[in-house]
Amino acid sequence: MSGELREACGVFGIVGTPGAPRLAAEALFALQHRGQESAGIAALSEGRIALEKGMGLVHEVFTDERLSRLHGESAIGHVRYSTTGASRPENAQPLFFRARLGPFALAHNGNLVDALGERKTLEEEGAIFQTTTDTEVVAHIMAHSSAATLQESLQEALARLHGGYAFVVLFRGGVLGARDPHGIRPLVLGWLGKMPCLASETCALAAVGAEYERDVRPGEILWLTEDGRVVELSAGAASREKLCAFELIYFARPDSQVAGESIYRARRRLGQQLAKEAPAPADLVLGVPDSSLPAAEGYAAELGLPQELGLVKNRYVGRTFIRPGRDGRTAGVQRKLSVVPEVVRGRSVALIDDSLVRGTTMRHLTQILREAGATEVHVRIASPRYMHPCHYGIDTSNRDELIAAETDQEILRQRIGADSLQFLSAQGVLQATGHRDHCLACFTGDYPVPVPPDLRKDSAEEGIE
Repeated sequence: MSGELREACGVFGIVGTPGAPRLAAEALFALQHRGQESAGIAALSEGRIALEKGMGLVHEVFTDERLSRLHGESAIGHVRYSTTGASRPENAQPLFFRARLGPFALAHNGNLVDALGERKTLEEEGAIFQTTTDTEVVAHIMAHSSAATLQESLQEALARLHGGYAFVVLFRGGVLGARDPHGIRPLVLGWLGKMPCLASETCALAAVGAEYERDVRPGEILWLTEDGRVVELSAGAASREKLCAFELIYFARPDSQVAGESIYRARRRLGQQLAKEAPAPADLVLGVPDSSLPAAEGYAAELGLPQELGLVKNRYVGRTFIRPGRDGRTAGVQRKLSVVPEVVRGRSVALIDDSLVRGTTMRHLTQILREAGATEVHVRIASPRYMHPCHYGIDTSNRDELIAAETDQEILRQRIGADSLQFLSAQGVLQATGHRDHCLACFTGDYPVPVPPDLRKDSAEEGIE
């Protein structure tokens, strides 16, 4: 991806299953692509909730020794990157709270657009915050609720807040799962034997041997009981589903399904549609590893061009979007990708990427392809121009950082050093993904959840204060 996006976080929850903490760890391994700053697991055993979390990748945080401290048959897990709240140990999730209705742990994927105002209100009422995350706003509303049950306190909190989100909550009664009324952020329900579980993606279900049943419906709140029942607490609002288009374009793993759609096949169709709209005068097609490879495959097949391995990824660098600050991202890009000179020397290249956001990667790639002997580099992007900030869980809050927001496409082409540059249309995205009514706000500026006019979504380094 030529944008170094920070991704949506990943969540998982399971009930009534021996070894639940270790299953949660396996699920988090499968969801590692959704967040690489921190990882955490909360487990319920004999009415007590134990929590282990830390900064780093799942395998760095959850050593055998650390996992051995967690016991129980119900657990939730989280992998994080920061959208609101700095990259600090105290912001790692799940968050643990003691409340009148009993202890609970909470994990969250997404962003709440009105969290800052609610936080100020809660602080005026005496709440003391320990983190800079919007997730803690939900926890405080739940902890101070006058509701009769913890389930009702979650319903109360979500009725007060808006945005794109998926929550899992561990408490003495099992696990709660909730998805925002527009279904912007994904959440799926599966079964491991006779016991239910929840995950951000189906690849996490597969990792623990669970079978996918369905997506959690937009606005739906489910209660997974410890005896294996799934209780529908809220059937959801009547809002039209607006699943984030970037789940299909980039976020989700290619072996996952989102909204019943194969991510791999959707990306391949995006490439085919791009070829129809923007054919390039090229000798071969290169995809930017890894998320753009299916789109490059579809693009090449549609035009009858060879797709070759001209770019090699250093898999030990990790995704550059997780690096805080521009300098860190640039250094990561330079170490992450290299060219196979024999493939590109003396040839015109169609370079396919899934998106163009900040442009750090693409500028580097066009340069090193030319240095390796490519005669021309024609850049084709399998999504529309990313022109508007996201307020629902992607780290693109500042429009000035969005290179594709440049109104003159010729200037944009020159800035990335390409011989030509074209994007897939918004209508093309809908055609390639089965005409689903996605959230396309980052492309069109049409936000499905109203964003407060004074909203200032600070950078990950600054937090929400």
